[in-house]
Amino acid sequence: MENYSLKKKNMATLVGKTFPDITVKAIDEMGDAFMINVLDQALENKKKVLLFWYPKDFTFVCPTEIHAFQEIAAELEERNTLLIGASCDTAEVHFAWLNTAKDNGGIEGVKFPLIADSTRVLAYELGILDYDMFDEEDESDGDNVPFRATYLIDEEGQVFHESVNHFPIGRNVHEYIRMIDAFTHVQKHGEVCPANWEEGKEAMKASRDGVADYLKNN
Repeated sequence: MENYSLKKKNMATLVGKTFPDITVKAIDEMGDAFMINVLDQALENKKKVLLFWYPKDFTFVCPTEIHAFQEIAAELEERNTLLIGASCDTAEVHFAWLNTAKDNGGIEGVKFPLIADSTRVLAYELGILDYDMFDEEDESDGDNVPFRATYLIDEEGQVFHESVNHFPIGRNVHEYIRMIDAFTHVQKHGEVCPANWEEGKEAMKASRDGVADYLKNN
């Protein structure tokens, strides 16, 4: 992936909207393939979902991110949040990578499910592919793989965060913990979370008096 052209189909934000109701293939840590619907995972389990996409198996930045997400899996579970990874590789390629040792560039030891969207039906619906095969005017030479897109979905299936990184830029996984904490605080207390808010810090009322008081104290 040496060409980092960003030209692609229009990406409309999903924030504040229901995540697409699309079922795709996935694989678990044991190598068993199954069908998964991310929206149903949120609704049926009454849990938040952290869904992250990465470009390709057996590449470079990707395994560092996947291991980083695995490291915060327990923290996500404590926050009633399911963790799901995704790419457009096949389930067979996922399984081969899961059986490759970490010190050989693999993701052995990863426990969360990996979507195998080899038909690209979900990635295309999300608008996160680096190349649009259906756009005759798209002259980019992308690999038709997803950017590093991340979605946080609430218990009602609504997206409350999305972000997209370009291929060479890995994510800071701890920022998603912070955002889940912030959204959970909003849900529980009806307050809003100011810049750089972290769990245990002061939030504020969504009013002129609320922001005035906050700024006065901070």
